[in-house]
Formats: sequence, structure tokens, C-alpha cells
Amino acid sequence: MRILFAFILLASPAAAWEFSPAPICTLTDTGDAGTLTVTYDASVPEYTITITLPDGQWSEAAGFAMAFAGNRPIGIQTDRHTRSADGRSLTVTDSGFGNVLDGLEFNTRAYATSGDTTVGFTLSGIGPAITDFRNCPGANLA
Repeated sequence: MRILFAFILLASPAAAWEFSPAPICTLTDTGDAGTLTVTYDASVPEYTITITLPDGQWSEAAGFAMAFAGNRPIGIQTDRHTRSADGRSLTVTDSGFGNVLDGLEFNTRAYATSGDTTVGFTLSGIGPAITDFRNCPGANLA
């Protein structure tokens, strides 16, 4: 019976970081806390990070921050964020995302905070997807 249970657990789909090169470079993870999506559009060129809550809304706040916890902790903050019309998604757009990408790649957890709303994401298993994402812009420029 234990073996059957183990096979069922192993066969169940696990949440995992996913990468897609088209139509633009996209890195995504969906978990209980929501969906974290990072994109890079080489034609602009511009990065975005969007965190979408499964329920509720992001607080209306003057600032947004992310903290990356683990081997190479990094904290970032900005006042250049936008909320979606329904308040469930928060997006930051910038031409450079080195600290965000390093935070995702070299740490174990990411926490996004705006006002009194904080959500956390595990970065476990992000390795192959973040490597593909970092290599994607060059491929899309060809």
C-alpha cells in the first residue's frame, strides 16, 4: 500500500517554474500564494514582473518591495508599480532586472510586499528555467 501511495504522489503534477521563449521570454511559477511572472520583450527592450493573487487584492500603496532570502539575500523597492483594474495583479516594468534575476536564481524564497499585502514564493527548482530565461534575450534578437 505504501508503494502505491508513493507512486500516486510521484505521478501527481507538481508546481514548477516554467520557461517559454514565445511570444516573448517568460518565466512563470504558480502556487498557493499566486502567480509570479517575469517577462522580457527584446523588441522594446523591457522586463516586467507581475504577481497575481489567487484571491483578494493588492493594497493600494506608494511602494512595492521584494526580498529574496537564502544564500545571496537581496532587497529591492520601487514606487514605479501598477495595479491591475481588479487589484489582483501588481506589475513593475524596467529596462534592467539584474537584481531581480539574481534574487530569483541565487536564493530559496521570494517575498513581494505592497502596503499590508505580502506573498511568498519558493524558488526551489527554478535553476533550469532561470538559465533558459537568461539565455532567451540573445536568441530572440536573432
